[in-house]
Formats: sequence, C-alpha cells, structure tokens
Amino acid sequence: MKLKALFLAATLAAGTMVLPAAHAADIQTRLIRFGYGLNQDSNQGRAVQVFADEVAKLSGGKMKIRAVGAAALGSDVQMQQALIGGAQEMMVGSTATLVGITPEMALWDTPFLFNSGEEADQVLDGKTGQAIMHKLEDKGLVGLVYWENGFRNLTNSQKPVTSVEDFSGLKLRVMQNNVFLDTFQRLGANAVPLPFSELFTALETKTVDGQENPYNTILSSKFYEVQKYLSITNHVYSPWIVTASKKWWDGLSADERDVLLKAAAVSRDFERKDTRQEADKALAQLKADGMQINTVSPEAVQKMRETIAPVNAQIEKAVGSDLWNAVQDQLKEIRKQG
Repeated sequence: MKLKALFLAATLAAGTMVLPAAHAADIQTRLIRFGYGLNQDSNQGRAVQVFADEVAKLSGGKMKIRAVGAAALGSDVQMQQALIGGAQEMMVGSTATLVGITPEMALWDTPFLFNSGEEADQVLDGKTGQAIMHKLEDKGLVGLVYWENGFRNLTNSQKPVTSVEDFSGLKLRVMQNNVFLDTFQRLGANAVPLPFSELFTALETKTVDGQENPYNTILSSKFYEVQKYLSITNHVYSPWIVTASKKWWDGLSADERDVLLKAAAVSRDFERKDTRQEADKALAQLKADGMQINTVSPEAVQKMRETIAPVNAQIEKAVGSDLWNAVQDQLKEIRKQG
C-alpha cells in the first residue's frame, strides 16, 4: 500500500509539474462556430465531432467548437462568404463551391482524375494540393486540411443510366460550379445548379430528376426516399476542405493555430478512414432500401470521357498548364510505383 501511495503521490506531483507549462501556452477561451452541410449522423458530422473533441483536449478545454450541421448556417457558398466577412469562424464544405473564389480549385473537379482515394490523398496532401489550398488566403480564407467526400455517382427517378445517351432529357442538380454545369450539359443532361440545402426538396417535388453524390451522402441525406435509380459512374473524386475565416485566424495566437491544425489533421485521418469504410456499407444499404443499382460499363465510361474531353482542356486553361502538368506527372509517378 505504501508503494502505491508513493507512486500516486509521484504521479500527482509530476502532473503538477506539467500544469505551469500548459498554462504558459497562449490559449484563450473561445467559442468557435463550425458549420457543415450534412446531418449530424453523417460521415461529415462524425468527423466534425472528432475535430471538436480534439480541439477541446489540446486546448485544455479552453477552445470549444460549436458544431452546426444540416446547413443551418447556410449553404457552402453562404458560409464561405460569412467566413470571408468574419461573421463565422470555421466550416467544412466542397472544394467545388470555392472555384469562383480560387479558380485553381477547379483542378479537383476534373472528371475521372483519380483512380482511387489513395491517389487523391497523395496529391491533396502533397506539394500541389497544399499550394492550391494556400491560394485561399489571398481571398480571405485559410485552408487547414482536405477531407474526403468520395467518388460521385448518379441517382435519378426516371431510368437507369447505362450510356451517354441516357443523360438526354434528365434534369440533374449539380453544384454551383461551372465545371459541373459544363460536364453534364455536354453529356446531354439539363444541368440545374442548386445549393445542397435545397436538394432533397427539389428531388421530392420533381423540380429535378436526379443528382450526383457519393454513396455516404446519398444514404445520410435519404435520397433513396425520392430516387429510384443509382448508376455507378465514379465520375469525379470529390474532396471536402476545412476552412477558417482569415480575419478571425489572423487574431489567433500561434498556440491556438497549432491546436486547430493538429486537431484538423486528426479529424482528416479519421474522416477518410471512416468514409471509406462506410462507402461499401452505404451501397449495400441503398440496395436494401430499394434502389435499383447498375454499374456503368468501362466502354460507356470511356465514351463519357471522350464526350467531356473539352472540359479537361478548359480546366487546364483555368488552373494553368504548370499546375495541370504537375498533377498529371505526379499521378503518372504514383501509378508507376503502384
């Protein structure tokens, strides 16, 4: 018992030795509004909670994340403007809705750019991905990390899509992004830009026939309730990005920024693993929920690639040949090693 008591006393003493150093960190009491578009029980919501828990832990409880999901603070575009104006601190949203702010973000919208999530990780976390992220700072935003939304697939209420011809006549909701608009218009669809927050109602009321998103989002947003057909195209790998208001960020201490960056890295690693594990489960559940699922053939996918080839040329022009070639070269190297 004496040994236990001595050990406990030593442990407590060691703990008191650490406290002054912790208190010496320049961390203030802060409530941070963090907005996101999906529901709390989605992969996005779970990762936001991991981020919030990690921020609380690393800041000794001083920095608290007030997570606000289900687009309650507005669409991605509205939240981005709130961050730029300093009216909101943080958010996670699609890179696609940032193209109007930072044109180089259009690179991530390139159809059929990545063959796997692992390829995407290496590019997004590498030199090119980070360089594009840092360009946000000139526009009033600070990028922390990329998360994974996943490979996007097509749903609609009218028919299975098995070929380019099947896009004809379909009213498809797309993100408020010219690359997505151009891509689906070239495929023959009537592309309708709508914020995500309005999508379920638009599908339910048949304002649009269909939409495209990863399996996880299709499931968590209950699109299976208003969509009959799911066509597996894997046409775009879609990243999310965690951003902060630069006006707010510039007022933080180095220690506070460090807390947020470290917590963001933890949330990124959790989110990617969680999203990939959930994707297969989500697809099986969507089938169980009654969706009719078809996989688009490699031949049909190739025809889609050829049909939208001008989109890639436009993206290269928008982001610059140097950036475009850097990513293409990195992907060739990754594939050679793999």
